[in-house]
Amino acid sequence: MARQDETLNALIAPVVEALDCKLWGLEYNTGGRYSVLRIYIDRESGIGIDECENVSRQVSSLLDVEEVITGQYTLEVSSPGLDRPLYNLTQYQQFAGEDIKLRLRIPFEGQRKFHGRLSGVEGDDVVLMVEDNEYLFPVDNIERATVVPRF
Repeated sequence: MARQDETLNALIAPVVEALDCKLWGLEYNTGGRYSVLRIYIDRESGIGIDECENVSRQVSSLLDVEEVITGQYTLEVSSPGLDRPLYNLTQYQQFAGEDIKLRLRIPFEGQRKFHGRLSGVEGDDVVLMVEDNEYLFPVDNIERATVVPRF
């Protein structure tokens, strides 16, 4: 996780938890003049528009006061959804047995994108079964991973 994401995570998590939600993850993307802060929240009973609105209002006020983001940005708050992104080893372990798609920061054997069954976690590595091959990917080398929903 990048330093800016760590700072934002530490600042935002207590606010989200005070609103009876859990911070699932966040993404801060900068692109030229426009930046987007995307916050995913979750809780056992599910997330509705009211929870997203409350979190958005409180986080927006906090970020205005703390000024950790310079310049203009768009704040988005939502549920992680069925195709939820995975951010940390605890989440990978929680979804062991599910199919996931992942993209690596640095190619492995000439490829960056993999789709397979998440076997679990070993140390700081994510274990992925792709057909009959087992791969161990360091979590720090995973750029993005999402659960593939079952219908």
